[in-house]
Amino acid sequence: MNFALIGVAGYIAPKHLKAIKDTGHRLVAALDPHDSVGVLDSFFPDARFFTEFERFDRHVEKLRRGPDSERVHVVSICSPNYLHDAHIRFALRVGADAICEKPIVLNSWNINALRDLEKEHHQRVYTVLQLRLHPTIVALREKLRSSSTNKRRAVELRYITPRGNWYHASWKGQVERSGGLATNIGIHLFDTLLWLFGKVQSVKVRQSEPTRVTGLLKLERADVDWFLSIDRGDLEPGQDRNRMMLVDGETIDFTSGFDQLHTHVYEDIFAGRGFGLEEAVPAIELCQTIRTFQHPVTPLAD
Repeated sequence: MNFALIGVAGYIAPKHLKAIKDTGHRLVAALDPHDSVGVLDSFFPDARFFTEFERFDRHVEKLRRGPDSERVHVVSICSPNYLHDAHIRFALRVGADAICEKPIVLNSWNINALRDLEKEHHQRVYTVLQLRLHPTIVALREKLRSSSTNKRRAVELRYITPRGNWYHASWKGQVERSGGLATNIGIHLFDTLLWLFGKVQSVKVRQSEPTRVTGLLKLERADVDWFLSIDRGDLEPGQDRNRMMLVDGETIDFTSGFDQLHTHVYEDIFAGRGFGLEEAVPAIELCQTIRTFQHPVTPLAD
């Protein structure tokens, strides 16, 4: 299949490029307003590259009107969060499926229109919920599901992944563009918690700062004390990151094991599975709720 990729100069794009190559497919077009995209040489040096959406759009449309062997079948979306919705719509309009980085949208009500467009264009929208494929998380879920006890679990989640000052100057530090720290970085964690322990019953944000958000979640089958930080000062000496969960006192460490997860996401999609719009909704709704605690007077993107 032929791919186009939007946001190819971004942080996460190399994982998508690797996944496309690892699964035996071809990148034919890429877009980014920034032209520091030498990474393409390591994967798809012959891909057409554009810095202007209008020219990218025209090229993909031209391919659509040609033979099926040349048209774009899938658009991978690695653009800033607030643009995901528009870029998914573009993919569907040109007759392609979309594989979109988290979050698909910042506000859950925008999912409804995407559902309609999926049906209208007979295409699919997939999201990247790679932690659901992490071996440690999968093993934990199987253990929980096979347990004979129905007791509530006591969960402590710590996720510290340092970012430099650039983070706050970029779109990621702008709530209206990223959705805030809990959305931009935390959404995978919240999706994992919901996948493991069920629906949200109550939410409390205990601390909210530009580099750190903490709180309490009451889920169907667990009480969760969560800590999310991009502040290097929150790490223990010798650590470069900390991705850890305690479940009834047992340590679940998923610091490593991320290298192949995007490839596994693509493999899962091509095997006829993959995570679609419905799987994305619960975590998006939870992040919206957390955002109202964090930024009660900040206008949100439509």
